[in-house]
Amino acid sequence: MTTMLTENNYGVLTEPATLTITRLLPGPVDRIWSYLTDSELRRQWLAAGAMEQSVGAPVELVWRNDELTDPPGARPEGFGDEHRMTCEVVAVDAPHSLAISWGSTGGVTFTLREEGDDVLLTIVHSRVEDPSVLLNVSAGWHSHVDVLEAKLRGTTPAPHWDNFAQLRSVYAERLFD
Repeated sequence: MTTMLTENNYGVLTEPATLTITRLLPGPVDRIWSYLTDSELRRQWLAAGAMEQSVGAPVELVWRNDELTDPPGARPEGFGDEHRMTCEVVAVDAPHSLAISWGSTGGVTFTLREEGDDVLLTIVHSRVEDPSVLLNVSAGWHSHVDVLEAKLRGTTPAPHWDNFAQLRSVYAERLFD
């Protein structure tokens, strides 16, 4: 089981309400791009949902976090077995950047930069004003990217919900102490 808790993997606040998380992943860039844009591949680490790669296209994301890892771990109270959100593609420059709207926040931008055989994934989630939402967003992105990295490396990810709960505690200290 792989839990990605190295210091470089933690997201940081790059502005008061903007989380930036980076992760060096095994490439090539087209492989990582597919995990961002292809519904079946994205479902394996984040959320399903068809995505047309054009500005203005709607994207309905469907989270089923109990299906990400086996076992899934203990789902925290208040989280359902499915969550849906309709987003919109805001910008796209395949295979290097993708920006989508994100509920009540400012949105999420994914940037991919080749570094030799690896790819640096940068996720910027902006304008997350509510501290409790920021805490969930921070732990959520980190735990979802942990699942992505494990799948790309062919290792077994830690149970998603257990990892999320542990990361939520760590982010509470890192962001608010």
